[in-house]
Amino acid sequence: MDRDEVLLDVEMRMEKCVEHLSGDYRGIKSGRASPGLVEGLKVDYYGSPTPLKQIANIGAPEPALLVIKPFDPSACGDIEKAILKSDIGITPQSDGKLIRLPVPPLSEEQRKKYVKLAKEKAEAQKVAIRNVRRDGNKAIDALKKEGLPEDEAERTKESIDKLTKTYVGKIDELLEKKTKELMEG
Repeated sequence: MDRDEVLLDVEMRMEKCVEHLSGDYRGIKSGRASPGLVEGLKVDYYGSPTPLKQIANIGAPEPALLVIKPFDPSACGDIEKAILKSDIGITPQSDGKLIRLPVPPLSEEQRKKYVKLAKEKAEAQKVAIRNVRRDGNKAIDALKKEGLPEDEAERTKESIDKLTKTYVGKIDELLEKKTKELMEG
């Protein structure tokens, strides 16, 4: 592995941390109907756990309502079971063809709980990014022992630090955006 490969690996892993957080945030209720709330739910569809978005259209025709239209109406029961088993806390209403999910407004206490959860998830990804930085720096130290010039090693470590600051900043932006969304509701 050369220094460019180390930098590329570091950046890709940090980007994955941001993507992971973004996915986590889609699953946090904000009092507004969002397909992201349920699209990742696993439904036992013909014996295999399948993401809901692969077996149904999910829409939000109103700010407080999600509508799920399965491609196969016989899957309605399985989708309802998956929603009830999940921790989203919404009771589905089905007519056999469509499933409606009325999203209740969040109480102040729930909002604060979700903001705290969002902060915890952000902090976990910041730790993951710092771990990626540590791994990258170790890889550069190993390359230094193999003959990478000292000044080049230091420049590469500075680049890794810049990447770390950039991606921690992206995590902070996501957290700020999610916090604002949760508190506005």
